[in-house]
Amino acid sequence: MKRIFDIAFSLLVLLLTLPLLLVLAICIFLSSPGPIFFSQKRLGQGGRLFVCYKFRTMYFDAAAKLKELLATSPDLKKEWEAHFKLKRDPRITPIGIFLRKTSLDELPQLWNVLKGDLSIVGPRPVVPEEAEKFFKDKATKILSVRPGLTGLWQVSGRSDIQSYQARISLDEFYIDHQSFWLDLQVIYKTIPVVLFAKGAY
Repeated sequence: MKRIFDIAFSLLVLLLTLPLLLVLAICIFLSSPGPIFFSQKRLGQGGRLFVCYKFRTMYFDAAAKLKELLATSPDLKKEWEAHFKLKRDPRITPIGIFLRKTSLDELPQLWNVLKGDLSIVGPRPVVPEEAEKFFKDKATKILSVRPGLTGLWQVSGRSDIQSYQARISLDEFYIDHQSFWLDLQVIYKTIPVVLFAKGAY
């Protein structure tokens, strides 16, 4: 039932947002050099690697820029090591700031849902390095289900959550209590979170 819902819901949203997707793609293309889409290997169910798609929100040399930032700023390095992201990230393009605030950069992940890499609702998909550093003995449990386009972390404060362990606890709670009704609640709560950009950066 969950898989049927994932397919039907993602197809519906893709069809409804197709004109918006085209407009966003043009804006990204015109805003800075580089590809329209950003792809990255993430961990899926059972630890299987898959290619996760997003609209590009950073400048093309983001990886080199991050290395330079972490080497020259102890504060930024500490923040990165604690959260695996930066609150005021200079690598993000102007259109990228808007896309992240509204979560529109994640719309291409609906394709991942159709492919079966993601569910609409589930734990947040992470890169292998992130899982290795933070999941530890929780990895088997968290990777036992498909990661999600949205989830309890996203509707409970997103990046405003201070502790990474708090994010893991939310993912564990979802796995322990997952149901179709809980999924509908998370989707419902995702709407105002996206509209008001709460905790997004």
